[in-house]
Amino acid sequence: MLKTIELPSITEGGIINYINALITNPMDLITFIIDITIVILLVYKFIGLVKGTRALQLLKGITLLIIITILSSIFNLRILNFILTSFMTYGVILLIIMFQPELRRGLEQLGSNKINKFFGIEEEIANKMKENIYKLVITTTELSQSRIGALIVIERSIKLKDIIDTGIYIGAEISPQLLVNIFEPRTPLHDGAVIISDGKIMSAACMLPLANDKNIPKRLGTRHRSALGISKETDAIVVVVSEETGKISVAKDGTLIADLKEDALKQILIKNLVPKIEDKKKRKE
Repeated sequence: MLKTIELPSITEGGIINYINALITNPMDLITFIIDITIVILLVYKFIGLVKGTRALQLLKGITLLIIITILSSIFNLRILNFILTSFMTYGVILLIIMFQPELRRGLEQLGSNKINKFFGIEEEIANKMKENIYKLVITTTELSQSRIGALIVIERSIKLKDIIDTGIYIGAEISPQLLVNIFEPRTPLHDGAVIISDGKIMSAACMLPLANDKNIPKRLGTRHRSALGISKETDAIVVVVSEETGKISVAKDGTLIADLKEDALKQILIKNLVPKIEDKKKRKE
């Protein structure tokens, strides 16, 4: 019969003893490698989610605390280790509070629908999306020339049902004429955002969360702050037309790309919304 070796914990036997025990027991070594690989992948994914956000700075601070905690255990700094270990015990709750938008976004992305990739219908979706992008660019250009304010949110993998429910349901095909009419001043649906979902104008006059970061320029109005807010909490692409200047902007991942011309807007939307069918074909060839 195989004899099972019980590994000492890192805190009980020290790191050196733990490594020696792993070396003498190949099966536990394999388990350890799988374990550490999964942890590294999760950390890598999490860093990707918080990259470019304020949460990245908090993550650096937490990483430093973890390193100090490990070092205090190695060098038997018992008082410091006790304080840090006690703090880390409640750190999970603190992490959930601090990283709530990023955690929500990551979980929603993990649960997004990937079935299209397995059934080979991405190319049809890409062509339809390009057609809709051209319609959106035509709409935005016309609104910009007339200096009519607009806020258009384009849903991606993270669903926006809770935002859609705050507005007036439309459920119509994308049409420049309809979109221009929605944003016409002094009409019931002028204020608020239009949500584009599944290739349709799903809802209008929707309420979006406002970004309240202190580093946002004060010159930005409610539309731009709303665009930044929803793009930070979700992976949506948001097109904004300024009522004052007629300038076109795009909000993505909590960042605002301002003063875009027609061609630049088209390229940004295609790059972020159209599945990379052509690139995949080239790689296969």
